[in-house]
Amino acid sequence: MPDTGTGSIHAFRMQLKPGTVEEYRRRHDAIWPELSALLTEAGIRDYSIFLDEDSLSLFAVLRVTPDNSRETLPDHPVMRRWWDYMAPLMEVEPGNRPVEWPLPLLFHMD
Repeated sequence: MPDTGTGSIHAFRMQLKPGTVEEYRRRHDAIWPELSALLTEAGIRDYSIFLDEDSLSLFAVLRVTPDNSRETLPDHPVMRRWWDYMAPLMEVEPGNRPVEWPLPLLFHMD
């Protein structure tokens, strides 16, 4: 992904289960303050998740600072609780981490 001068951009896909869109939206609209703080502390900025309503695929795009600690998030108790909370709504790996499919960059324009 391109380096924006303040870090890099990461994009990936996740998958919702049928009938869970509104609950997924509701839970994210009420994101836990401690999770939001954790993501910010880990160097995550400008995080958006988009929905393809036909396939129920979620497309996430985020920026990370050069000194980010994103790789430590799976070990944090708040992150693990969030994954457990969201697991009934989406495809997950063992341990309830959402399945992520990386999306390679094909075009970027500033």
